Amino acid sequence: MDTSESSTEPQKAAPADVQAPRRGWRRWAMDTRPLRRPAYRRLWSSTIVTAVGSQLTAVAVPKQIYDITGSSAWVGAASLAGLLPLVVFALWGGAVADSVDRRKLLLVTNIGIAVTSLLFWLQAVTGLESVAALMLLLAVQQAFWGLNAPARNASIARLVPGDELPAANALGSTVMQTGQVVGPLLAGVLIPVIGLPELYLIDALALCVTVWAVYRLPSLPPPATATARRAGLREIVAGFRYIAAHKVLLLSFLADIIAMVFGMPRALFPQLAAQTFAPYGEGLALGLLFAAIPIGAVVGGLLSGTFSRARRHGWMVIGAVVAWGLAITCSGLTGNLWLAVVFLALAGVADMVSMVFRGAILLSAATDEMRGRMQGVFTVVVAGGPRLADVLHGTAGSAFGARPAVAGGGLLVVVLMLALACTVPALRRYRI
Repeated sequence: MDTSESSTEPQKAAPADVQAPRRGWRRWAMDTRPLRRPAYRRLWSSTIVTAVGSQLTAVAVPKQIYDITGSSAWVGAASLAGLLPLVVFALWGGAVADSVDRRKLLLVTNIGIAVTSLLFWLQAVTGLESVAALMLLLAVQQAFWGLNAPARNASIARLVPGDELPAANALGSTVMQTGQVVGPLLAGVLIPVIGLPELYLIDALALCVTVWAVYRLPSLPPPATATARRAGLREIVAGFRYIAAHKVLLLSFLADIIAMVFGMPRALFPQLAAQTFAPYGEGLALGLLFAAIPIGAVVGGLLSGTFSRARRHGWMVIGAVVAWGLAITCSGLTGNLWLAVVFLALAGVADMVSMVFRGAILLSAATDEMRGRMQGVFTVVVAGGPRLADVLHGTAGSAFGARPAVAGGGLLVVVLMLALACTVPALRRYRI
């Protein structure tokens, strides 16, 4: 094992790292300063491969369930089967991440996810055709992911200086969003060529890269000043008390809930494609609608040099959520597919800005001994918000029509976010 990087706290950046001007096009391009840190570079590089590989499994599981049952209801049930273990183990995983060496936790959970992907491949290649087995494996995989995500995200603040946290979040989020675009497209190309089972195998092999990258990380034990404790219900409750006592953390979660629950319209994309945008071709419209937000997020990440050095993190979150709501509102008001796609892509840019600075607030405003639990709650909010939005928007779309539901949801985001910013000043005042 490489033990040359024994320090678990990031070194302060040299003044040149912070003050060196960026000229010409570099002022607009992604801020890559965190990649100068070898430990962070290893962690980030591993996500390039696994961001795509995980999406191959994300496509293969519902495809296989639908092939077995011929029912979209079973596909939806499988999604819910993965949600409960994700929520439970993300909350517990946050407490675990605050009480053990995060590197060791990442090793164990990444190996667990890789073994699960291998089992997915085994059941597919042997022709088991059991929905129950697929749902069980999905639940186990999501449990491992729930344990993994808080430790992974909380580790970033130990690998880069505080002023580089927005840039580090932009780098990571851009890779993940790129995976959401490239992965499904690649799956669609590969299934007719190599078959569905091999998608699981590719994901498992990609995860080996992640395991090796994590193995090369420095040790990330709890701070020496932290009190030794066991990860249990008491520690999870302590995490929620910590959030309640620190308004800026609570507000960062509320901002994400407002944006995603009331403003994420993906459940209405099939209805919009079949009704509003049918003249453009239902298949084309559906693909463009689903791809627009992730593509916008990728563009926002690539141009993150324009905002990643901002110090007023609270105002950046407020502005990004309001911009998201306005863009979603405009996408619902237009009957032109191409304008709707442009507005959704702009929403994706705003979502990237919001993700970058909400993540930076969680890492900078919380102490290291609480970061795991903060990231556990963050994982639950990120996973649960869009699913609640699917229910809310689906109901509203059936009652009022797809376009009014999209526009109304976006407008509600703007109103609620501005009301929150006006009534509680803690988020407005937060800066580094």
